[in-house]
Amino acid sequence: MIALVDCNSFYATCEQVFRPDLWGKPVVVLSNNDGCVIAANKEAKAISEIPMFEPVFKIKKQLIQNNVTFFSSNYTLYGEMSQRVMNILSAFSPQVEIYSIDEAFVDVSGIKHLSLNSYGHQMKDRIFQYTGLPVGVGIAPTKVLAKLANKISKKRVSENKGVFVIDTEKKRIEALQWADVKTVWGIGGKHAKRLKNIGVFTAYEFTMLPEEWVRKNMTVVGVRIWKELKGIPSIEFKTMPKPKQGIGTAKSFGKKLEDLGMIQEACSYYISEVSEVLRNQKSCATYLQVFLHTNYFSDRDKQYSNSITVTLPIPTCDTFALISEAKKALDAIYKPGYRYKKVGVCLSGIIPREYVQGNLFLPPPRWNKGELLSTFDAINRKYGKSTVFSGLVGTRVKEWELIKEDRSPRYTTQWGELLRVRS
Repeated sequence: MIALVDCNSFYATCEQVFRPDLWGKPVVVLSNNDGCVIAANKEAKAISEIPMFEPVFKIKKQLIQNNVTFFSSNYTLYGEMSQRVMNILSAFSPQVEIYSIDEAFVDVSGIKHLSLNSYGHQMKDRIFQYTGLPVGVGIAPTKVLAKLANKISKKRVSENKGVFVIDTEKKRIEALQWADVKTVWGIGGKHAKRLKNIGVFTAYEFTMLPEEWVRKNMTVVGVRIWKELKGIPSIEFKTMPKPKQGIGTAKSFGKKLEDLGMIQEACSYYISEVSEVLRNQKSCATYLQVFLHTNYFSDRDKQYSNSITVTLPIPTCDTFALISEAKKALDAIYKPGYRYKKVGVCLSGIIPREYVQGNLFLPPPRWNKGELLSTFDAINRKYGKSTVFSGLVGTRVKEWELIKEDRSPRYTTQWGELLRVRS
């Protein structure tokens, strides 16, 4: 049996945990640069005037009129709260597959001393007790059914109290008959439309189709979903995530930039982020891509965009070497006279660190930066992101970083932003 544990309205709820005055009130979280609404709690979703992914400047009046509290995105806080949830789940089972920042599959096959319903409530209650985050728990014989059980646990909260278990054939069929085929995990809009065109509207009706038809029209992926809904495990349980094959980041500037030096500092900052991810998975990159562009949506600015991909002399995870190459790449694609909106970097050709071969045509390095970089990473993990950083990043971050006027404090990772309690 597999449990799917999913946090409710995760981003918004993370904000509410440290603001108990907001429980029961509408809360939304905004995208990078406070651009649009990307997350909302159930109270905010109930307000019809607040559509998701709508630019904030179009709906700010409605947000204020409906007493909606809005926050700039605080991904440092969300990531740390997510890790706390995953650590709690690992106490319930040694087999935990982190599926996304707010959900995970948990192998509960070995649970014999308790009913699965009781075990699901234990997970739910402990997460809420230790983190303040409400979750839904769905338990079933397969991943796809666990996803469906989780959906039912949230849709019928008063009936199931946040936990639903599919442990009998009767419950499985009832769940399949309840579920619209378009809501089944893995069936996208295109396939859902095709299925409805032939009269298949529920997950149950989908399982009644011949396997040959599913294989022909939905490939082997569709067959796996079809089998999983029948209670036949067909999707692998992965406790160890595969190393990333591409690592990149790109964020819009808080204001348009013309100065190459400041753009290079922003690029160096992003290189520092992605190279740390690279080191964490003990890998090195063979290729570095840098791209730069203006604001496509501006009618007043001249438009320009360009990118360049560099083959590194030796695959590396060295922040300093990558920054040096990135600055050369920017020199090649930058054109004066434009107001730039975004710079981005992407590392690819990623290989395990132990597979890196030297270059016969390059002199050996004067010193090994491995220990220095390990020290950088250890200090930043302990004391917070960018506690120490390369001098090439500069000190003008606040002049180009994302707009985040309404970001909450990073309560769990920054000493200077700890929650203060007045007595």
